[in-house]
Amino acid sequence: MKLSVVIVSYNVRYFLELCIKSVQLAIHNLEAEIIVIDNNSTDTTCQMLAECFPKIKLIKNLVNVGFSKANNQGVRIAKGTYICILNPDTVVAEDTFTKMLSFASTQNNLGIIGCKLIDGSGHFLPESKRNIPYIKIALLKILGYTKPYYATQIAQTEIAKTEILVGAFMLLKREVYHKMNGFDEDYFMYGEDIDLSYRVLKSGLDNYYYGASTVIHFKGESTLKNKIYASRFFGAMQLFYKKHLKTNVFLSTLIWLSIRSMYVLNRTPKIHYNSPKRYCLLSDKTEHKLQEVLPQKLIRTSVFDNLKSEDELIFDASYISYKNIIDVMMRFKNHNLSYKILPKTSYYIIGSHQKNSQGEVIVFK
Repeated sequence: MKLSVVIVSYNVRYFLELCIKSVQLAIHNLEAEIIVIDNNSTDTTCQMLAECFPKIKLIKNLVNVGFSKANNQGVRIAKGTYICILNPDTVVAEDTFTKMLSFASTQNNLGIIGCKLIDGSGHFLPESKRNIPYIKIALLKILGYTKPYYATQIAQTEIAKTEILVGAFMLLKREVYHKMNGFDEDYFMYGEDIDLSYRVLKSGLDNYYYGASTVIHFKGESTLKNKIYASRFFGAMQLFYKKHLKTNVFLSTLIWLSIRSMYVLNRTPKIHYNSPKRYCLLSDKTEHKLQEVLPQKLIRTSVFDNLKSEDELIFDASYISYKNIIDVMMRFKNHNLSYKILPKTSYYIIGSHQKNSQGEVIVFK
């Protein structure tokens, strides 16, 4: 088998369904499998998987074991030569895996490959490619100078070696994953991607940023920014420094205070989202159930010339490919539009307006 796509999910039923539908199209011509590890979701995730995707391998955890351990569970039963660690709040293009696997096959010293990630409004996510967060770099980030933290020396569409990749999308050989003993389970959530990227580099392998392929990451859906997030993030970064960057007591204290300051000083303000003035459905259907949900504002469109600021563009995925959806989102990212996707044979539209905001699901069944 060529590829195993491993997805850890927790209470993101609708985002997971959209993710899997995009993955299924992307592995259509590949010998591949999808493995989902559910961390004891309290929503209808497992029921949805049984009804909509009965052939998918599903591991049901009775407790939330965290991101690292759950991924390790999935990889242990994987059959693919390559593994893709994928967040459930992502959407891949139809050619994502074929392009990246083709690139992987040409590399003789391959570690991990990441891709270009965009948020739900089409804007680039800079954590797609990062530098090792040495203490000086972390301190500069606190002061608002982020250039050394993110790998800005690499263009967004470039293909180049990088150091740190993000756990939302990581593609690597299964044998490399096992050689590294997978994700370090001391990390419950956050920091495990930095740790794995760093250990792969230290082993002598090369990590790559593959900017020729773009994936949507509805960042903020799998994990919302709250006190639990802050606690786990602080602990993860402190653990990374303790394990990999030997420091004395004074410096350890400085690191801890710096990490806390990074969170406080960069805390994202509450986002005020204005409801769209119009909903523009990109579809070939003359009649649609959405007209019952959004009767006053819904218009059909097949062109983009008439789009206006504060419109919301709804993509019918049975009419337009995920690759084209991604392309349109990037093309109009600065036009003050919002976007939602209507997955094929589904009864909801879904999207996220900002990289730090909770997404919205509108069910119309």
